[in-house]
This record gives sequence, structure tokens and C-alpha cells, in this order.
Amino acid sequence: MSDFFHWLSVNRATIAAFLIILLLITFVFSIVIGRRLSAIRDKDEVFGDPERTKGGWYWAVCGVSALLLIWFYFSWGSARAYFPKSANELCQVAKLHDAVSPINAALPSGSRYFKSTTLVARNSEQLRALRAGFPVAAFSAAEGTEVESLFDELHGLIGIYSDPDKQDPESNSKLASLVDEINGLSGRLRDGHSGYEPAPEAASQSAWGLTHIEIPLLPETARGALFDKVANDAQGVAKNFLKARNAPPAAVDAIADIRARIDVLAAGAAPEGADEAALKDRNNFIKSLDRIFKRLDDGTIFPAAALDGVDDAMAGLQQATQSAKGFGLRFVESGFMPGGSIIKSRTQCTEQGSGRWLPKPTDVVAKFGLLANPDLEAGGGFKGTPLFWWKWLPIADVVGFFTPDWIADVIPGEFGRHGPDGNFEPNLKDRVLAFAQGDVPMGHVPMFAGHIWDSLFRVLVALALGILLGVPLGIFMGVSRFFKSFFDPLIELYRPVPPLAWAPLILTIFGIQDDGKIFLLFMVAFAIMVISARTGASGTQLSKIRASHSLGASTGQILRNVILPNAMPEILTGIRIAIGVCWGTLVAAEMLAGTTGVGFVENVARTVSDYELIWVTILIMGLLGLMFDLFMRWVIDKSIPWRGKG
Repeated sequence: MSDFFHWLSVNRATIAAFLIILLLITFVFSIVIGRRLSAIRDKDEVFGDPERTKGGWYWAVCGVSALLLIWFYFSWGSARAYFPKSANELCQVAKLHDAVSPINAALPSGSRYFKSTTLVARNSEQLRALRAGFPVAAFSAAEGTEVESLFDELHGLIGIYSDPDKQDPESNSKLASLVDEINGLSGRLRDGHSGYEPAPEAASQSAWGLTHIEIPLLPETARGALFDKVANDAQGVAKNFLKARNAPPAAVDAIADIRARIDVLAAGAAPEGADEAALKDRNNFIKSLDRIFKRLDDGTIFPAAALDGVDDAMAGLQQATQSAKGFGLRFVESGFMPGGSIIKSRTQCTEQGSGRWLPKPTDVVAKFGLLANPDLEAGGGFKGTPLFWWKWLPIADVVGFFTPDWIADVIPGEFGRHGPDGNFEPNLKDRVLAFAQGDVPMGHVPMFAGHIWDSLFRVLVALALGILLGVPLGIFMGVSRFFKSFFDPLIELYRPVPPLAWAPLILTIFGIQDDGKIFLLFMVAFAIMVISARTGASGTQLSKIRASHSLGASTGQILRNVILPNAMPEILTGIRIAIGVCWGTLVAAEMLAGTTGVGFVENVARTVSDYELIWVTILIMGLLGLMFDLFMRWVIDKSIPWRGKG
């Protein structure tokens, strides 16, 4: 079995390609069959007839096929199935984008504004705000005059950096050299990938999506090798760009003067009589002034037109990149990778958009196969517990779970004591207590185990208790003034409260064991079943009741043969609703506190952002809910066939 799952995992892309074709055929076939059969049945059925809703398996097949096709498409499963090398090539393109990102960040093509423009606007605004908030009381009159002069000189320094006539000639030469280097990269891309070959070690990489590294980093095609080589060289170009500085001679002199004057201002003292608050304002003001000066001192502000050549060269590099991709890769990226592309992080290339948070169907199946493996030593299960398996359960544990300890307390006499010889002989009360606590060996029986079973067990036990206690109470509330008036306020007091509002209190009282979760689910199911049964009982037609009395029926006979059958549709519908609400509440409770269960698995997956595992738990919950609902539909059809037939 493990070898089979391994084979499925390795060949998941090929399997997906076959499944997509099969789903397309199924989708078209179901539409054709559906239209033909609908045309035939429409002649014999009228609108509103409940019989119109029966059958229609072909539309169910159509819906499932459409859903799976959409899933394959938006998860990029179709792209991986039919274009398995495209992700690796786009990874190399992403390397180039990542390499030149420092350059793009300083240009309008990457951030709408030149970085120099942003720096000028931000520093000028901060200087204006700092000037408006000048703490006069913290400085002497002479220092105030000096600060005003410093503000003027700092504004002047921004003007020096921005003046194209005062630009540093050396920086202009460096920018021109950068333009040539960027154009050289563009030329190499336009020349195409002829003559490039992937490295030999690239062949040993795992395929797309088979490991925690989503997309193999080393180029696997000639086109990818071209982008990889250009990206490596682009890193050097970007480093040279980041080293470029504008240092006009006029700015150098102004910087030295401003530096000295700020140092003198920082070394000064506050005027006599200044309080502690004024001293704090003085220090904060000088720090803010020095901070703005240091941002101007690094020479990253260029005249507005100085970087036009670099911006044009980067635009040409972008065009060359699109050209080097070729029509095929551009088509795959735009048509089969909706919602995003591939980006390069520090250590790997990752999918973005819907392909990131929506795992591929085959990946989800592979993850489920790993979890479903009952061999824990081989990596199966989750956190030391299988997903769904069986174990030998001591019968005493079952008996102890359902037998209360107080049974031993009501037996006359005292619990046994040890004798003077140090021996202890249990009496009847001791034996009953041991029986109630599950300490009496009674053999073993096979029983389901695992995360899914733990969740199912909690739901089924709580639902059974809710039905056993809620349905009778609801029936009596529907026929008795006392029961309705006495219990209605109590039920309606807690029923509107969301179950999760009770969860912290109940889990605090009962702990994280099963009894707390079962009691929480019981509260949910109990209220739903009471309301359903009461509605069904109170909705019984009075003519039927009077007819039963006239025929001499007793109260018990009317309750069993008239009221209960009339309430059954509401009761069974309530069970359907209670199952869904209990299941959702259980998962939330297991996420709050628990060490097993589907909700626990999803909570752990959420903390580590394991999207595949999250979707596995979502599908498990959805399929189990569907199975419950289908079972209840079958029960309703068999137990109340008169429903909807007058």
C-alpha cells in the first residue's frame, strides 16, 4: 500500500492530466444526457411537483465535474499537469525580477515615483512639521536663531541635490555606465536561449510540488538557463546601482557645515529655569533634526531627470524579458496560472495568487494518503495518532464511561480498610466502585480509533443524548401548558447564545477531555431537538385530535399515533440541522482545546500554514457532513413516506 501511494505521489501530475480529460468528457456527457432526459420528463411533470426533484444524477455528476475542473484550474493543477516545466522557467524569470528589484524600487516603473522624488517630498514635509513644532522654551534666543538658519540650510541642501546643474559628474558617469549594463542584459535576452544548457545537477531535482521546496530552483531548460545566467549578472548591476551616490561639491561643503552646527547645538544646554519636560523636548527635537540630516547626507537624492536613462533601460529590460519568455510561456502564465505568478524568495520559488492557498487536488489526495497510512512509524497518521483505524478497546473502559461512581456510594456500609497485617480485602462497595471506574478486567473488543473516529464519537454521543432528552421534552412542550410555560424561558435563554461563547466556560469546568466537548455538543443538539419536536407537536391539526377523541382514543394513544407521527418530519429535519451545527461546533471546540480530532488537526495546520493539510481537514468535514445528510435523507424517505403528500 505504501509503495502504491508513493507511486501516486511521484506521478501525480500525469494522473492529473488524465483526470482533467476524464472530467471534461464527463462534464460534457452529463450535460447532453441531462438535457435529453429533462426534455422527456418535462412532458409528464408540472412545475412544483416534488417528483421533479428526484433523480437527476446526471446534474450531480455535472456539478461535481465542474467543481473539480475549477479546482484544477485555479490551483494551477492544470498548468502542472500539461506544462510541468513552465514553473521552473518562471522561477528563473522570478530570479531576474528579484535581482533587479532594488533598481525598480527607485524608479516609477516599480513604485510610481522616483525614489528621489519620494525622499524630497518626505524630508521636506518632515522639516516643515519639525519647524512648526519647534519647542521655543527649550532653547535660548540665540539657539532659536541658529535653528532657523539650520532649517533654511537643510532646505537648501535638498535643492542642491535636486539641481541638475549641480549634479556630481562622477555620479552621472556611473548612471550612464549602469544604463549600458542594463541594455547589455536586455540584448542577451533578445538574442534568445540558443547555446544555453541546464546544469547536469538540475536533472536530479524533485518535480514541481513533490517536496517542501515547491518549485525546483536550478534551471531545467535552455530558456531557464538563459534567465538564470542573466539574473546572476543582474545582481551585480543592482549592487552597482545601490552604490551610486550624488555628491555635488556644493553639497559636500554644506554637509560639513550643517554637521558641525548640529553637534554644537547638541552639546549645548537648556536655558536656566527650564523644567524636565523642556529638556526632554530639546533632546527629542535635536534627535529628529539629526535624523533628517542623516537621510540627506547619504547622497541618494538625484535630479528628477538624472534617472530617466535608467528608467528607459529598465523598461527595455522588461520588454526583453517578455520577448524571451516566448509566446508559449506567456500563454501558460496568463491562461493557466490565474491570480498571480511565481516569485523568488531567499531560498525558493513559490506560487502566488490562488495557486498558493488552493492546493492542487492531487496534492491533497497525496497528503490524505500520508495521513491515512496507519503505520505511525513510517510517518503515517498525525501527531502520533492515525487518521482512521482500529484498536483493541477494554470493555471495562466502556462500562466505566457509562457507569457513574455514585452507584457505589448508595450501597449501605463503608468502603474497605486495610487490616493490621497490611492487607486490603475489598468488600461489595469496593467491587462496585472498581466496576464503575473500569478497573475490573472484562476483556477487549475491536473499536475504531483515530482523529476522525474521535470527532465522530463525540458528535454521535452528544446527538444521541440530545435526541433522547430533547424530543420527549419538545413533545410535551407542544401539548402541555405547564411544560411549555416552565421550560420555554429556560430553553430560549441559552439557545440564542453562540456555542463558542459557552466553550471557554465548559472546557474550563470539564477540561479538555471528551466529556466537556460532548456536553457542549449536547447543549447545541438539545435546544434544536426541543424546538423541532415542539413545533411538530404543536402543528398537529386540531381536526385529527378531535377525531381521535371522538373515536375513544386515550391520551397515550393520541400521543403515539397522532401527535408523534405528525411531529416526525420536524424531528428528523431537526436532526439534520443538529448534525451540521454539532459538527461545526465540535471542530471549533477541538481547535480551542484538544489533542485529537479533525479540528485539532486543522488548528495545527493553521499555525504552520500547511494549506494542503487545511484543505484535507475541510474535505474530510465536508464529506462526513454529506454522508450524514445522505443517511438522514434515506431515513426520512423510509420512515415518513407520507411527507409532502397531504
